[in-house]
Amino acid sequence: MSRPILSLTALAAMVLCSSAQADGIRVEVLDKRFQPAGSMLAYTEFELSGEPLAESLGLDLDVLDPDQLNQPTSFDYAAGIESYEYSEEAMYALNYQSRMGPHLSNGPLNKARGGSPDKLGQRFLEMAKSVAFPADEIPLNLYPISLPYESGMPEFAQPVDQTVVSSDQVEHLDAAAQEQKLNTQTPAYFRDYKSLSWSNKDTSKVINPAALGGILLKEVMWSQDFLGGMHIAASDEEVEAESSTQDQDGVHALGVSAADGMNGMILTELSLDKLLILQDSLGYDGKKLGAAITPDYDPTQGAVWFPHKVSVKEGSNNGLNAINELTVTDASSSLRDNWLLLWPVSEYFAYSDQRQANTGQNPAFTAVFDGAPFAAAPTENTDSDLTNNVKASDAFSVASNLSNMLFKNLAALHFNADKGTLVDSYDGKQSQQVTTYDAAYSLVALSIFQRAQDALPVGYASADGGDVNLKSANGKQAMDMIKAQADFILNSLTASNGLVNNGMTLGGKQDTAQSLDTQFAAIRGLTAAFLATEDNRYREAARNIYLAVEQQRFDSEINTWASAPGQPTIHTPWTAAAISGALREAMLHLKNQEGEEAEALELNTLAQRYVSWFKGVINGPSIEQGMQLAEWLGDSGEHQVDGGNADNDADNVARVTAAGGAHGTAMVMASKVEVSATH
Repeated sequence: MSRPILSLTALAAMVLCSSAQADGIRVEVLDKRFQPAGSMLAYTEFELSGEPLAESLGLDLDVLDPDQLNQPTSFDYAAGIESYEYSEEAMYALNYQSRMGPHLSNGPLNKARGGSPDKLGQRFLEMAKSVAFPADEIPLNLYPISLPYESGMPEFAQPVDQTVVSSDQVEHLDAAAQEQKLNTQTPAYFRDYKSLSWSNKDTSKVINPAALGGILLKEVMWSQDFLGGMHIAASDEEVEAESSTQDQDGVHALGVSAADGMNGMILTELSLDKLLILQDSLGYDGKKLGAAITPDYDPTQGAVWFPHKVSVKEGSNNGLNAINELTVTDASSSLRDNWLLLWPVSEYFAYSDQRQANTGQNPAFTAVFDGAPFAAAPTENTDSDLTNNVKASDAFSVASNLSNMLFKNLAALHFNADKGTLVDSYDGKQSQQVTTYDAAYSLVALSIFQRAQDALPVGYASADGGDVNLKSANGKQAMDMIKAQADFILNSLTASNGLVNNGMTLGGKQDTAQSLDTQFAAIRGLTAAFLATEDNRYREAARNIYLAVEQQRFDSEINTWASAPGQPTIHTPWTAAAISGALREAMLHLKNQEGEEAEALELNTLAQRYVSWFKGVINGPSIEQGMQLAEWLGDSGEHQVDGGNADNDADNVARVTAAGGAHGTAMVMASKVEVSATH
């Protein structure tokens, strides 16, 4: 975690009236479907722009209270509560409730145990014991999926069970600054997910690597958060792990708390299932699926990649979703698929890292992968000799195997060494098309890969130094690619007006459109390049792009940015991801330092922009508008109240049972909204 750079007292000067953020703005939902690829990338940026950002800016997280909206400031609440909690709850909506994919019982991990639901149940009991979590508190009818399909409709397929099972009273300050005591109710669906399955009418039963990578990224980020420490089993008090055997002393248990630890265990299991499916079933050699992916993989001797679209013929086993048949429907390798897999697989590599040379590994992580509850890696895969690595099914070995394959494919299939840039696709030969968004986000993925390979911190600490730096050959090659790609964005994609073009054809025309997505992705990527290389040119370029966006794209009528002032603007999850990520990086790394006086890059101005964008576009001006379609109960300030309305905290985001559709809508984001002025 970065050190605090602004005191809470100073940050309090940034208080904004949240209700004013929606004045003059209209955010029409054009497509309600949920797409895990872009949405889960966005929710990862929301997570990093949540508690970690607020804490880095000096906030004591203990002062945050979901029932005290916009306290101590609107920025603190938007970041530390809303952005953070939306991110976590959307992951649960997809992974535990939606049924939009094959059930974990029918995945490779459980198949190796015998394949029955009872075997999975026993596994859950083992995981619960490891974190001292009462097994009878696991939500009823949890429906964990191995992987999500490409897209689906997040409306509930049946009436939701709102039977009141308990009640409470809370002191509540809503977004309109109305203070009251709420007599809250806990409905049955809060603990029993049976009635929360999604409609199956519009599900695209396709495996897309980017969709798989998006949720994998969410899972591994939260796994590291939840399992990054230990706790005293009797009191549930979090403690720092002092050794990897501390959980075996009869006093301590894995996880920063029992509840967080249990979620961390489930998410780690879900992630490993995905990685095994990738390793053993989805490799494609241009002819067939299931092509071998091994530690000695060399794309120059025969390329293997993950095809862009694989259609699923879904069946049922033991009454639970299963994959019966896979058919490749788009055989190309996509740059977007690759970078959105490389990032989380690299995070998982670092999280499960058991290399003997990595003497700086968190002992809490080592304890998770020491044989129980997750298998340890074979010695061949943890020594310093990469040539003796073997294919295996434990977490670290699979992550090592896949990150090696994904990186080599970026370098061999997608990187045009003559031009110094990554190109969009490969289908036996490289395309000539460069999309700036993907080139820029590839810088983020490559920087995480480099840090993981060199045993530097990732996750929330991906901008921090470390006690170990292995200076690996892979890390050096990744750094060379980062420099080349960042230079290409500066020299070949930045236009004379200071903004960045959407892309170009090598040796051909520029795509002179300059979308918001592209601008903020370029800022995000160039900041990652600056942090990796310490080359100040990239920081200066990112600052200049941001200043150009402020000057040319800020629309005072809607109090946020537009494609052009006064013009309607389409926002997708890819837009939300880039804006959240770029604003966070600006607040942490691009803000004015000594001798820099750009008003737009003053920290308080950036915080205002964050709030006005988040409150206006994500929450929206009314419960019928905004990118966030619904919110769960409790952690983000919403409640079910006897006789209450659809939005008890007045933040313009309805609770799930009152968010449209025949029976309600899950707590996820829309795939497309149009942002415009009300007049």
